[in-house]
Formats: sequence, C-alpha cells, structure tokens
Amino acid sequence: MRPQEILKSSFGYDDFRPGQERAINAVLQRQNVLAIMPTGGGKSLCYQIPALMQDGITLVVSPLISLMKDQVDALNANGIDATFINSSLDYTEINERFGQARRREVKLLYISPERLDSEYFDRLAELPIDLIAIDEAHCISQWGHDFRPSYLKITDIIQHLPTNPTIIALTATATPRVAEDIKDRLKISSEVQTGFARPNLSFKVVKDQDSDRFLVDYLKVNSEQSGIIYASTVKEVERLYRLLSKKHFRVAMYHGQLNKEERRQNQDDFLYDRVPVMIATNAFGMGIDKSNVRFVIHDQIPGSIESYYQEAGRAGRDGLPSEAILLYKLRDVQIQHYYIEQSERDEASMAAEYQKLQAMSQYGNTQKCLQRYILNYFNEDAEDCGQCSNCLDTRESQDITIEAQQVLSCIKRMNERFGKEMIALVLTGSKNQRVRQFRYDELSTYGLMQRRTKKDVTELIDFLVASGYIAPDGGQFPILKITATGLQVLLGKQRVFRKVAVKVDKALSENNELFEELRVLRRNLAEKQNVPPFVIFSDQTLHDMCAVMPETLEEMLDVKGIGDSKLEKYGSQFFEILRKHQKV
Repeated sequence: MRPQEILKSSFGYDDFRPGQERAINAVLQRQNVLAIMPTGGGKSLCYQIPALMQDGITLVVSPLISLMKDQVDALNANGIDATFINSSLDYTEINERFGQARRREVKLLYISPERLDSEYFDRLAELPIDLIAIDEAHCISQWGHDFRPSYLKITDIIQHLPTNPTIIALTATATPRVAEDIKDRLKISSEVQTGFARPNLSFKVVKDQDSDRFLVDYLKVNSEQSGIIYASTVKEVERLYRLLSKKHFRVAMYHGQLNKEERRQNQDDFLYDRVPVMIATNAFGMGIDKSNVRFVIHDQIPGSIESYYQEAGRAGRDGLPSEAILLYKLRDVQIQHYYIEQSERDEASMAAEYQKLQAMSQYGNTQKCLQRYILNYFNEDAEDCGQCSNCLDTRESQDITIEAQQVLSCIKRMNERFGKEMIALVLTGSKNQRVRQFRYDELSTYGLMQRRTKKDVTELIDFLVASGYIAPDGGQFPILKITATGLQVLLGKQRVFRKVAVKVDKALSENNELFEELRVLRRNLAEKQNVPPFVIFSDQTLHDMCAVMPETLEEMLDVKGIGDSKLEKYGSQFFEILRKHQKV
C-alpha cells in the first residue's frame, strides 16, 4: 500500500499535514532525516506509516514511560501491533516482548534511552531493525533546553547495529544551533521543517494582576475544559492545589516529590478526563499525548522560550482553538536565576542558560505580536498573528519618548557598565551606598524618576529591552547597552510608544448537547478498555462527527480520524447517537 492509503485505512485521515509526506518519503528512500514540526503537527505518523510499509521493525526511542504507553495504546486501537520496553516491566515481561520482536509479531518497539546500554544491545542486535525513530531529539544536544546524557547512547547503538537502519529524528523545538548539533551527532543530511507556527493557539501574557484571582476567575468560565497549570516549584504546585481545591474546582497535581503511585493515579485521572485540570511542575507533560487540552497556563515563568513553547504547545494538539497564557511576575524570574546558579554546569553553559532566560523575560515584556516573537526566536520570519493578547490590545499607545530618553541617558552617563537594578536606583534617586560610592548621585539623571517606584522603573527598562532599544550583555548579571535603535531615540530621531498591561478576555466554554453525548460515550468506552479517551477518538474527530452528521455507517469514514479499524470497533455505537439527533 502507498503512504496515502495507509493514512486513510489505518489512521482515518484523508490528507497529510505539512511536512509529513516529505519526511515519510525521505525515510522510504533510506535517507536519514530530521523532522522539526510543531507540537500537534503529526510527527509520529512520519515513522509509524513507514513502519507499516517495511518488512522489519521500527525502534522508537522515547523519553517517558507514559508517552510510550499512550502511543502503543493508540496504535493497538488502530489495529497496529506495537509494544514497549521500559523500567515499568519486570524481567519476564521484558524477555517476552523481546521474543515478540524477534518473531516479528510487532511492527514498532518503543524503548527508553536509559535502556540503550550493553545489557540490551545484544538483544537489539538480533532484531530486524529497519528504522530508528528518535523522539524529542533535542534531548541529544547539549545546546538543547532538555539535554539528557542518556540520549548520547543512541549514537553507539546506531553504529553497531548490523542492519544499518535508517534514522528519523523528531522534535518540536530546535533553534538552528540545536538542529545542526542533532544532524551532526546522528549523521543526518536531510531536514524537513514545517515552521513553528501554531495557528490554533492564542498566546496571552497577563501582567500586573493578582494571579490567584485570575486563575479562579478563568476556571469559573472554563470549568469543564481540560487544561494544565504549570508552576516552577513543588511548593507553588501544592499551594495552588490547596487554593483551587478549596474553591471546589476539580484539580489534580503532579510533581517529583509525590510517590510513584500518586503520580500514576493523578496522571490517569487527568488523561481519562476524570479531573479536567492538572497543576504540575515541568516534570509533567512531555509524555502526555492528550489531544483535547484546551488551555495551558504558566503560573510562573519557565527558563527558556524552548521550554515555554513546548509546554504551551500541549494545548490544542487536536488543532482546535486553545489558549497559552503566561502569568508574568518579575519575582518569578529570580526563581529561574536560582535554578541556574544551583546547576552543575560549566561557565559557558551557564551563560547560555542566562541568555535563554533573558529571552523568556523579554517575551513577558514585549508589546509586539507574541507568536511572532516566538517564531523570530527560532529564526523564522512571520507576520503578526492577529489573535494574541498584544495583537488584540485596542488601547491607545502612550508616547513615552521622554521617559525612554531618561533611561537611555542614564545608561549612557553610567558608561554602559551596569544592569537594570543599579540604573533603576539612580533614576529613582536612591541613597543606596553603591550609588554614592560611584558618585552617581551627582549625575544629571539622578532622581529623574523619583516619583516612580523602583519596580515601575525596572519594568520600564524591561519593556525597552524587549522592544530592542537596550540590549543585555552578559550572563547572570547582564549590563545594559544602548542599541542602534535606542541611539536614534536618544538623539530625538525616533519616538517610543507603550500600551498598558492587557487583560485576558474570558471565553465561554462550548455547551453542545450532541458533542457532550459523544464525549460521555467516549469516556465510558475508554474506562472499559483502560485507555485514555483520546485513544478512542480525539475532540477533533467528535466535532467532525457533529459537522458531517453521516447518514449511514459507511459515511462515518468521511469523518476525520476514522479508519476501517476504528469504524469496526466503535462506529455503530457513535452512529446510534448521531442517528438519534438526526431524527430530532
């Protein structure tokens, strides 16, 4: 069968998403390929379809146990033989699954990178491996935001496997530097990049608000929607869990200090739609293939744009409109500073981490299009998205040229030798000992903003940095330098405008009777089969059922996400509900 035929018969889709067909064809032509596609872009099909077209086995290296189970469950639900090997299995179970692979009873074998050691190499060498798929491939790069030394074992495995398998590496977040590192380590010459844009996501930054009040108000109008709230610390996760539980919201929590059983139970409650909202540290999510997450809220700022975009991208994997919201608080940046300081990194790596954090902080302060800012970070040109909180901000811009000139002049008079804290002290007329020590209390810019708080001045400086008038230089304590654009402002040749902070509009959740009935059936089937609901059908498929309203069982194949296998398993039960509504 051709890739297009397998796409329809096994997965229920009529058309490939951007980049999928190119990546599949490269694999089928035995080219090693790097596929960079946004979260929800359908990366898994780029190796699952070739797996079904080749005689041998596809080995999938995947970082988290939960991701393996979800993908194997989804493949089995589509009538595709797949299994996994990881630390959740005992010795007997591992032996049995290797035996299945040797007997060619499975087409895809998922394995964690930690299992790619000498103990398992001999067993892997016995298998007819045609293709190795490396998921979350940015983990192999020391320049990536989630570098994992265990991923380096992959290169040894590839070099010594007798079958000389083709390689496909997949990631949603890779800067040009990371992409080149991945290709160099895995001997990849071909690259398929579809762009990082997520048109169905609306990005929002919320500043200068009571974040607890915002969360409570937001959940009131999105009470039945599935979402994730991220926090940077275990303490904050537990505090938010107590807060929202007291307000009678159905929430679960996930962090590394919970025992294994608690983490598993809470994760399952979220996956099976028993609890709509998960509050978690970044330990949660990479392995969650849940398609109907409608919002991701960051209660605290993450350490990099890469981390933020990957976590935010867990919303709307089914392609439906979803939200990614950052609750930006200046004090939270200090938490990320602490994490970098405590990390066991060399000086160069720490400097790189500080630069990533600076870029993330600038995201929280920019008034340019948020999606465009992210795409520019990944070296991709873009137009304004028209739907982020900055694009939708209709408030009039205020001319702050004079205030900007005051800040720029102060930086200049301090010889561009200090960071924003010291500059803010001088501008607010602080009697700080260091200010007097350097005799900066004698500068003409001293006390120019004495009627404003140090916090206000610091936020103004952050805005000027995010807008490109000032550039940070250095790692942990960057000094500020005036850019060429900033010099134009200082010379009076360019004006500066700024809007006040933007509030996030509240969106009413959908209340569709037919859609809700289909969801109930899906949940009941999922509980009987002990799989997450989206393994049965995604929200997108349920919505498409409502739109298509098939009049015969055969017409169910016109619904996106329904192939022959799922039609046979579930078609008649869902069709009964659709037929009932047609009679009405």
